[in-house]
Formats: sequence, structure tokens, C-alpha cells
Amino acid sequence: MDKLKGKIALITGSDSGIGRATAIEFAREGADVVICYHSDKEGAEETLQEVEKQNRRGIILQVDISDEQRVEQLFRQALEEFGSIDILVNNAAVNGSGINVADMDTEVFDRTIRTNLYGTFFCCRAFIRHRQQKGGKGKIVNVSSVHEEIVAAGTADYCASKAAVRNLTRTLALELAEDGINVNNICPGMILTPMNQKAIDDKKARQESEQNIPMKRAGKPEEIAKVALFLASSDSDYVTGSSYFMDGGLSQHVGQGA
Repeated sequence: MDKLKGKIALITGSDSGIGRATAIEFAREGADVVICYHSDKEGAEETLQEVEKQNRRGIILQVDISDEQRVEQLFRQALEEFGSIDILVNNAAVNGSGINVADMDTEVFDRTIRTNLYGTFFCCRAFIRHRQQKGGKGKIVNVSSVHEEIVAAGTADYCASKAAVRNLTRTLALELAEDGINVNNICPGMILTPMNQKAIDDKKARQESEQNIPMKRAGKPEEIAKVALFLASSDSDYVTGSSYFMDGGLSQHVGQGA
């Protein structure tokens, strides 16, 4: 317990799913939390209630992470309230369009890239500048996807954005090692969150998808949060530039039987 005692964590997309589970887990371990949402204010308020149940402090801030100026404003507001940010979790993202490249408008591709890649870049940059002003130290956890490795037709926008996040993570690990800032990547597979709402609502469809997973089940947001806790705590002080695949073995199963 108290692995994050005295720490302040900023978690994008913490109004639901993996972000909410991570906010609760961090609060349980002693952190105060900046809860960020794009449009689901009610969801953010529910996350705040759960954080406060752990006797930790939280604030809610709205942000569109694809907007550089809004991200800068987010960090100013968070720092005005808490004075410091020790942990950044880049969790907010949009899903793939389901459109083949030949049929995809530039605006569709741009929206995914700006949110998933530029948004992560904007948040990382603001956090790094803050931590360097504080003399270094800190933790960045980027929530990527199994699709930084596994691709599917109709998801070029999403897969490209997540593969780019992987190399952003690895590059930052080299740039920030001497500052004592650890940067790592979590790559979830099929997790029961609003991004996989169909799997939540349709048991048959979920079970069909689960047959492709060696463990034969989807993951839970709380399971991702446990690894995020490891990467945000001092337990991972010698870990940087790594990608942690949490997919029930899915990435190892691709190509079997070919």
C-alpha cells in the first residue's frame, strides 16, 4: 500500500475504462489525481467520487488533447491546483475508423493521428518541461495498443498512430534517462471498456472474438491499472523504453496454423 504516497498523477481519458480504473488504483495507493475528460463530464464526476472514496483528492479538467493550446492550459490549471505533477498517464485515444485507406478522407486520418499521437506528444512535452524545471524525476506511462504490432484492414489510422506512440516512447526513454524520467508503454489487447462496447453488450460476439485469444477471455480495465501502477511507482525505477503487452497471449498467437 501507499506505493504512490504524496504523488500527483495526471491521467487523460480518466472518465471511463482503463483511465478510470487507473485513477482509482493510483488513489488507492496514495496518489492525488487530475481527472481529464473530453466530453463525458458525468463519467469524470463518477471517477472523482471513486477517488474520494480512497480518501484522496482529485480535480476534474476538460481537455481536447489534439489541441496544443488546450493541453498547455490543462497543465497550467493542474499545476495551479497541485503545484506539481509526478506521473503522467497518456490514456485518451480514439478508435480506428474502420475505413480502408483508399476510401479514407484526410480529415479522418488526421483526427486519429492528432488525438492518439499528437495528443500524447503534447502531453509528454508539457510534462517533461515541468519535470525538468523541478530538477527531473517522474514517470510517463503511455497506453498504446496491441495494434502497435498487430494490424488489421480498415485500421490504418489507428495502427499507424499506436506504432508511432511506441517509437515516441522509446525515443523519450533515451532522451530522458539522465533526467531520471522513466517512459514506458502499455499495450492492451481486447479489454472490456467503452471502446469495446459491442463486446460488452453482445456476449456471443465477445465469445467469438475471445476464441482468438489464447487465454480465451477479454481483459479487465483493473488488470491494466495494476501494470500502470508498477510503471508509475518506484518499483519500476530501472525500467524505461519498454512495451508491456497485456493481451492474454493474442500477440503470440498471430500466425499460428498458417
